[in-house]
Amino acid sequence: MSGQKIRQTDGLLMHIHDPASGPVLPKKGERNVLITSALPYVNNVPHLGNIIGSTLSADVFARYSRTLNVPTLYICGTDEYGTATETKALEEGISPLELCTKFHQLHTEIYKWFEIGFDKWGRTSTDEHTKITQEVYKNIHDRDFFRLETSDQTYCEDDKLFLADRFVEGTCPQCGYDDARGDQCDKCSLTFSSPTSLLNPRCKRNKTHKISVRPSTHACIRLDKVQPALEDWMQKARVKGRWGSNAVITEKGEIVEPRMLGEGLRPSAVTRDLKWGVEVPKVGVEEEDSAMEGKVIYVWFDAPIGYPSITAAYTDKWQEWWMNPNDVELYQFMGKDNVYFHTVLFPAMLLADGRLWTMLHNISSTQYLNYEDTKFSKSRNVGVFGNNAQETGQPPSVWRYYLLSQRPETSDSAFMWGNFIQANNSELLSNLGNFVNRTIKFVNAKLDSAVPGPADSPGGEVKPDPSTPGGKLDADFVRDINSRLTEYREYMDGTKLRSGLATAMSISSRGNQYLQDSGLDNALLSGQPERCAEVLVNAINLIYLLSVLFHPFMPTTSTDILRQLNAPARSLPTSFAIDILPGHKLGKAEHLFKKIDNVDGAQEKAWQKRFGGDSVVADQVDPSGPGGHPEGGKVPNVKDVEVKSNKKAAHAAKAAEASRAKKAAQAEADAKKTPEERELEGRIEAQGKKVADVRRGLEEGDADKEMKVAKELKMELAELRKRMKEAAI
Repeated sequence: MSGQKIRQTDGLLMHIHDPASGPVLPKKGERNVLITSALPYVNNVPHLGNIIGSTLSADVFARYSRTLNVPTLYICGTDEYGTATETKALEEGISPLELCTKFHQLHTEIYKWFEIGFDKWGRTSTDEHTKITQEVYKNIHDRDFFRLETSDQTYCEDDKLFLADRFVEGTCPQCGYDDARGDQCDKCSLTFSSPTSLLNPRCKRNKTHKISVRPSTHACIRLDKVQPALEDWMQKARVKGRWGSNAVITEKGEIVEPRMLGEGLRPSAVTRDLKWGVEVPKVGVEEEDSAMEGKVIYVWFDAPIGYPSITAAYTDKWQEWWMNPNDVELYQFMGKDNVYFHTVLFPAMLLADGRLWTMLHNISSTQYLNYEDTKFSKSRNVGVFGNNAQETGQPPSVWRYYLLSQRPETSDSAFMWGNFIQANNSELLSNLGNFVNRTIKFVNAKLDSAVPGPADSPGGEVKPDPSTPGGKLDADFVRDINSRLTEYREYMDGTKLRSGLATAMSISSRGNQYLQDSGLDNALLSGQPERCAEVLVNAINLIYLLSVLFHPFMPTTSTDILRQLNAPARSLPTSFAIDILPGHKLGKAEHLFKKIDNVDGAQEKAWQKRFGGDSVVADQVDPSGPGGHPEGGKVPNVKDVEVKSNKKAAHAAKAAEASRAKKAAQAEADAKKTPEERELEGRIEAQGKKVADVRRGLEEGDADKEMKVAKELKMELAELRKRMKEAAI
């Protein structure tokens, strides 16, 4: 570019990888960053909560890592196997692969619009995936970490397939509720280890289909056997990677599994009776191969293997990333419901496999993003889904900024249209947009676009002299910027992206304050030209710094800033410096953002109505859905409904009624229990608390002995209920 005058120093500019030169590969002996986001399941359209929870967050961290000139690879793709895909394909009358291809393309278009820059965006229905998944399975088998278990399962005689929990409904054996799901009763909250516990089970897809119970044998990974090695790895990894506590890991690094009652991890089935999936490979043992004939590998076993398999589709040197723990740091991004699979199951699989894998360095999980005062629901048209965002006419940068500013890092957050508009108008436009436009426009108009100052200035570190005019103001300015820059790096290194974004905005705000305190105007230019030049050089270089600070969050906005600066993309510095030198020619000022007109809240209301869909109705009718459940099924269209009350009142009434029904059902169930049952349940609860307290060091004792007591009590209760059931028959 002509007219540029940029300081020449090593490491100033960002290294931008050219795909034509080959794949990104790690550099031996250096820090290399491997990033994954939880593979989005192919059988749905991602909503804003899905996007902020995994793909967008991972993209931000990948872009940040590249601003440090660290070799970085970001991998993701669609998770395509499993029950839901096979069933959906049956419903649509197409093959599972055709269904996956359709949704893969939809996902591709959505992430492309959101400017999510994968190094490789792939899918799990590939030959590479099958090969690597089967290799892992066979290695685990050969190292004796599998065992076969047989259990009864529900089977649809009409479709000729075993049914997963989510596709079985029936009558709850405890409260008699007729629409209990295969894993839990929504009325009394009783959970079932198998849908075979339901009375009168029926196929959810077609209630006329005949359901039977058949035994089926599956391979189970011995998580109990892997647990010692897993805990040893976890204790070291969590310290090195600075993990925070989450739903699976305590502050002491202990694995928390509430269903286990302190018993530790248990064997977990990793095969399924399906047709659509990675075929279980032959292991050379006739009995086992016969038992596994026609079965596929469980989707939660093969899905995380999608990370290395998609990398293998990117480069045949994939092992340089995935079997290189000394040089590669693995960062994984996901919603909180995926934490177990990435901190327990996947690491346990890799440890059982026995090869030297690159394992989790840092996990970044989010809580839930809700929509206004409800939840996203595709079936009810509630909320903005990935393919709806562009319908608003607002650019990806604004969407990325708002979602990241609301990233639910420590607690649930909510997407609110009013806040979305305010974020654009009061934050982006009035803060960042104003600072960049005011500064560049001034240089365009008053100085023929040339950065003022001494022609021989070498640039570099800024050391203002407090005794000179404006020196103290500049010293305070530089000190504040450097302090916030350090804070920004710390937040981003720790994957605290929301705080990192807020800090970047505070640096922009400090720029506006600096212009105000310096009195930048025509009078300063004519009366104190040297001082005016100092102010403008500082401001221009702060804009250059902002271009890299905002690059992870709003890449197009960063590109727009660089075009106005007429400067190449820079790396992230450790301190503020003069890198655009006097004499440099700027480009023309442009507005980075456009105001969203919202007179009397008109635009906010219009978007609420447009994207509230049936939720506008659902929260105002009684009941809100079949059985009173918000997600129970289709509700009437707005035009067909007579609204009986305002939205908030109906919502509160619905919640209160659901709470009353749940308490009544629980009370009814409790009333049917014998004194022996209640006494044993009380002892089990107390013993479970004792086990937990001993493990946490809150009470003295032998944890193993207390666990043994807990197991015995549970067995005693199970035997009691078995005898009562037999007596009733």
